[in-house]
Amino acid sequence: MRDSSPASWGAEPVTSASDRWRQSLDAWALPDDILASAEESPWIHPPALFQVPDVIESSPSHDWARDAVPVGGTVLDVGCGGGIAAFALTPPASHVIGVDHQAEMLAMFRANAAKHGVTCQTVEGFWPAVADATPNADVVTAHHVVYNVGNIVPFLRELDGHARVRVVLEMPDHHPLAPMSEAWRYFWQLERPETPTPSDLVDVLEEFGIHAHREQWNGAMRVEQNPEQAAHFMRIRLCLPASREGEVGDFLATQPESPVRELSTIWWDTSTLAER
Repeated sequence: MRDSSPASWGAEPVTSASDRWRQSLDAWALPDDILASAEESPWIHPPALFQVPDVIESSPSHDWARDAVPVGGTVLDVGCGGGIAAFALTPPASHVIGVDHQAEMLAMFRANAAKHGVTCQTVEGFWPAVADATPNADVVTAHHVVYNVGNIVPFLRELDGHARVRVVLEMPDHHPLAPMSEAWRYFWQLERPETPTPSDLVDVLEEFGIHAHREQWNGAMRVEQNPEQAAHFMRIRLCLPASREGEVGDFLATQPESPVRELSTIWWDTSTLAER
């Protein structure tokens, strides 16, 4: 299905798709003067947003992954959070592996494994730096992670190298910070980028001989539990002081709410273990 030779992951052309991916993500960096004004880091990921619901709704991402998991098989979830991508697949999977750089996320992952009656292993750190310490699995998933990865080729290479059957990625059709663009314009007169997109990621994979499939669909928007939480986290992400939290809340109250977001599932089948 693809060229799995080492040369296919070699030197990149000057105007490669991976270069364009990296440059597009670099454009999302915040200006130094705005960062310097922040009272706390704007790069927050509240664990509550990553908890696993009692009922995990079906989705194309879960369906394409489940289709490739054998009964009693294993799932590796990279950037796992609480493990929605993994526990949507139990059963048929009976063992899950979670990788995340936040210890509190991995604690949730282990608790959810016990709740679902499956065995688990966790690896703390950033992918692909911890790839050598991470076992292979039948299916590898990475949901809502790739927009955080500028050096995308090693990340994708190790996902592919750890999957015996299939890799399944899920990502929004627009950068996860894109919904804040109007807020950045309002509070800082700062224009935000519009790329990269899932099409750009497919181009990166194609460049290295992986012919991935993409399915577009609409999923529920993940939001904070109440308006006060929304204003609190938005204020932090905007690098604004605590004294302006009420102003952020007033701004959010004027913004249209969308219950859904546009998502893409990108997946491909890997070589058999014997071919590696």
